[in-house]
Amino acid sequence: MPVFSPPTVARPHSGYGGGVHPPGLGGGDDNGPGDSSPDYGRRLHRARLALLLALCSISVLFVILTAVFAYLRHGAFVFDMRAGSYIRQWVQVALPIRLLLVNTGVLFLSSFTMEMSRRSSARELALAPLRGIPGIKLDPGLGTPWLAITVTLGLTFLAGQWIAWRWFSARGFHISTRTPTPFFYILTGAHAVHLSAGILVLLYAAFAALLHKPIEHRRIVTEIASWYWHFMGILWIYVFGLIEFAM
Repeated sequence: MPVFSPPTVARPHSGYGGGVHPPGLGGGDDNGPGDSSPDYGRRLHRARLALLLALCSISVLFVILTAVFAYLRHGAFVFDMRAGSYIRQWVQVALPIRLLLVNTGVLFLSSFTMEMSRRSSARELALAPLRGIPGIKLDPGLGTPWLAITVTLGLTFLAGQWIAWRWFSARGFHISTRTPTPFFYILTGAHAVHLSAGILVLLYAAFAALLHKPIEHRRIVTEIASWYWHFMGILWIYVFGLIEFAM
């Protein structure tokens, strides 16, 4: 009687001595295979939590400034001895609307380029495991320098704000002038300071790329910077609307 031997089942080689290993899939934020850093997911989670706390503190600051602004706007009355009645100290102020609208457009455009930079870093992280596979060569390509474009647009926005402050000052409205003039400088200045902090983070991310820092580290920095930058765009819309309709 013929004897049939069971078919041989080929098993993948688990060592490093031979065989072709399929690329690990990953590159996300769930610490899955393909993430070369074992604690990448935890680091990203901690960074997001720190960002959330920072955004909450910034929001509280602007809520307080808004409350003071509203209180002074509705309570800016003094007693005039000659007229024998209360008069309103609040003076309507004309704003450089066209210039502020241009600045708003620049900031919106920078939010788009920041998002493209975030997606570019996510794509680079997802393709990182393929670079170590023999026979696979990825086109490095320079690509579009979205991060550098975002920094340039951010600096352009700050320059536009400086021009707006000079425009305001040239017409006799200084920070020492009676209400509501100081709030234009305080609100827009506070926003500019926080935006400058975002630009510093973007510069750090750019230098990290030039120094060939690990892609996981650069991905986390770009991810956090992008959400912070989008928040700055939303915050500017709030500030712009407040000074336009309340001043």
